[in-house]
Amino acid sequence: MARMRLQDRSVFVTGAGSGIGRATALLAASEGAAVGCADIDEKTLDETVSLVKEAGGRAVGAACNVMDGASVRAAVEGCVKQLGGLQAVFNVAGTGSMRHTEDVSEAEWNRIIGVNLTGTFLVSQAALPHLLANRRSAISNVASVAGLNGQAYCAAYCASKFGVVGLTKALAVEYVKKGLRVNCVCPAGVKTPLMGQMPPPADADPDLMSRFGLVLKFTHPEEVAEALVYLASDMGRSFNGVALPMDFGNTAS
Repeated sequence: MARMRLQDRSVFVTGAGSGIGRATALLAASEGAAVGCADIDEKTLDETVSLVKEAGGRAVGAACNVMDGASVRAAVEGCVKQLGGLQAVFNVAGTGSMRHTEDVSEAEWNRIIGVNLTGTFLVSQAALPHLLANRRSAISNVASVAGLNGQAYCAAYCASKFGVVGLTKALAVEYVKKGLRVNCVCPAGVKTPLMGQMPPPADADPDLMSRFGLVLKFTHPEEVAEALVYLASDMGRSFNGVALPMDFGNTAS
């Protein structure tokens, strides 16, 4: 029987309450990992933990606001204590909006940067001492095609996701000799609750919107989870500092 890709490992997943985060928690558990699930929404978080357990996996939950360092550290330390270590982190928590840049408030800018970029940094930083205790550890981040190409009406979102790509590459270089690999995936449209929360402006220019590639079919959360788990597993051991597009070729030209 083939060895499961995350067998005997403990992992930490942010945004585990829904969408890509939930799909990643479920997949990681099915691949043999003990899963620390983190989300700001305790109701959906509890649902994910229950789903993992119902499928025969091991999971613990931690309410966590990824924008708050103290909350992040408590969540990471709590999960590590319960699971007995940490070998992989999946930074999935995210948010966004589509708006004319002149209409973006300072509070909205700070929220999007805070969740997508600062959150990825704070979780990675809190996890580093535990990850570096192993010689076979990984961080898989969720960026976006909006972190590779500019997109209209997405100034804050693009800035945050470009930041995630840069952070991924910086950590990959800094810790390569210590056995830590850091990669990110860059999906286009994914069928998650977040997509429904990011409608374009009513007067959006269709010519500018066409650059999003939204005419193509959407990716499913389970497909993104597969890429995240692959990159964190031994099967992905040659990947480090990669920003992997998942966009049906939209960024190929």
